[in-house]
Amino acid sequence: MINKEPILDVKSLNVRFVNENGDFFSAVYNSKFELNEGEVLAIVGESGSGKSVTALSILGLLNNKKVLYKSTNSVMFENQDLTALSEDEWQGIRGNKISMIFQEPMSSLNPLMSIGKQVAEVIFNHRKISYKKAWARARYLLKLVGIENYKERMKAFPFELSGGQRQRVMIAMAVANNPKVLIADEPTTALDVTVQKQILELLLKLKDKLKMAIIFISHDLSVVRKIANRVIVMKDGVIVEEGSVGNIFNAPQHIYTKELLGAYAKKEAQKDFKSHKLLEARNLLVSYVIKKNLFGKAIKKIDALKNVSIALYEGKTLGVVGESGSGKTTLGMCLANLIKYKGEILTAKSVKIKGEKDFRKAVQVVFQDPYNSLNPRHNILEIVGEGIKVHFDKLKDEEIKERVINVLKSVGLKDESILYKYPHEFSGGQRQRIAIARALAVEPKILILDEPTSALDVTVQAEILKLLKKIQKQNNIAYLFISHDMRAIREISHEVVVMKNGEIKEYSTAEEIFNMPQEYYTKELIKAALD
Repeated sequence: MINKEPILDVKSLNVRFVNENGDFFSAVYNSKFELNEGEVLAIVGESGSGKSVTALSILGLLNNKKVLYKSTNSVMFENQDLTALSEDEWQGIRGNKISMIFQEPMSSLNPLMSIGKQVAEVIFNHRKISYKKAWARARYLLKLVGIENYKERMKAFPFELSGGQRQRVMIAMAVANNPKVLIADEPTTALDVTVQKQILELLLKLKDKLKMAIIFISHDLSVVRKIANRVIVMKDGVIVEEGSVGNIFNAPQHIYTKELLGAYAKKEAQKDFKSHKLLEARNLLVSYVIKKNLFGKAIKKIDALKNVSIALYEGKTLGVVGESGSGKTTLGMCLANLIKYKGEILTAKSVKIKGEKDFRKAVQVVFQDPYNSLNPRHNILEIVGEGIKVHFDKLKDEEIKERVINVLKSVGLKDESILYKYPHEFSGGQRQRIAIARALAVEPKILILDEPTSALDVTVQAEILKLLKKIQKQNNIAYLFISHDMRAIREISHEVVVMKNGEIKEYSTAEEIFNMPQEYYTKELIKAALD
């Protein structure tokens, strides 16, 4: 039963960021909300809505040199106004009574320190106990958050753990000192649906066991629906709607909330139709050596792909879904001829491949993170025009520029002034459109899309999927669409391959996969994502 007495009371919160020129913009404007004991309060909205800024402000983690707060700001916790605390006073609150889980555990964990030491350090710094007792509690916490072989894992380093395991370690560190408030900032965004489900269940279990209240920050409304009691919807730094999870999902009032929910409306799978086969992969096998003997001979290896056979058809999308380590990306890199493999990859005569250069033109890749895949030192004209220069080497500079302008327009970027801007000047959705434009610029027959929407907000995801379907229809391109997001797979795929441990578990039309799945693993993926 949720206690009505608020444990955290944000009476007024205004945050403005100041740039080098002295100009400022409001990141959070006049926010007011309460967090009750024992409840999960979700804060939802797109990038730039003020969700994370609100959380960081509550914990006093923003750079005071770049931030302006109003003198009327007030955030009450245990009869203390957090906005008035000194840095010394914060030491007794931060990581002790109010704790936080960050979005990307690999960036938050020290790569040079074992996870046992990192968890023990959090305890040792806040409690007057010996390091031996801190180490023992760290071991208990790893067991509590469900780390398998937790005794041995105490000595493991972050890179030796999976994404889900690293997130469990972050949770262990966050709850190490029995906080009264836990702030979880996008804790499941980068995780597979089944791991995501496990983390949500773990958070709810810990909430009840440790009698915490949770502020859960996310742009994923399907996740929010599973964990929250109440929901706050933010847009452009302003709270536009607040209510119970039932009211928000069943009777939203604000148009923005309705737009967010509309991005998750149930979509039908793409209708199947007959078309020409462009590419066929037969019995692909990829193995990685993980241990050699003194003479350099492989004595231990792992099979990333095991006899995988698929086909791509003109104007159709083959969705590839599975958890991390299932072989999805490895399959895509094989088809793009970017890694070594055994087996056959055959292309139709209509693809017109005579050599490596022709192959690179016919088969293009759009990667998961556009920020890392776009050269930060090149402007957009150079980035999109690079492939055109290579594959259409007789074109003059003005003709190349004209092609770049046209392909950018085809992905919805119509302002020609962007030609001389750089990747950091764009939003995530705009960067992904630029990455798609770069791939389309050389007129490919096949596009391999490796998690192209996983890092994007839900409304931007919907825009990119709509754009991809439009481009496919116009250009009759074949897509290999790799994702762990079953919603995105259902939205765009004509056929679906379900992979696990390098093998194909199920391969059929999207309609059959989603309406009549045969394999237990497929059913679990669908249940975790769509129920």
